[in-house]
Amino acid sequence: QVQLVESGGGSVQSGGSLRLSCVASGDTRCMGWFRQASGKERERVAAISIRSGSTYYADSVKGRFTISQDNAKNTVYLQLNSLKAEDTAMYYCAATGGTYCSLYPIPDFDYWGQGTQVTVSS
Repeated sequence: QVQLVESGGGSVQSGGSLRLSCVASGDTRCMGWFRQASGKERERVAAISIRSGSTYYADSVKGRFTISQDNAKNTVYLQLNSLKAEDTAMYYCAATGGTYCSLYPIPDFDYWGQGTQVTVSS
């Protein structure tokens, strides 16, 4: 069982930046970020292959968000730049031990964090 703990959410103004962190308690092969705004379905955001470092992004965040990893710390980051009001959501970290990693389609993520709230005011 892998535990995921997210942090780094907060409230910022439009155009601002935040960095989210997700610490995994064990080894994983693919980690991803998802978000869910109030009243909406969960949306894929980004994913990273832990072994190859390959990254994957949703079109809505490409060029603004960056996913990265620090293997020594078992941590994945999501840098959020040029934030917009529509980025407001609860952001969740997910992980899987499977070898497949992508966003289209997404792998079967086995583990999920509790979420961290990002609020962007216009």
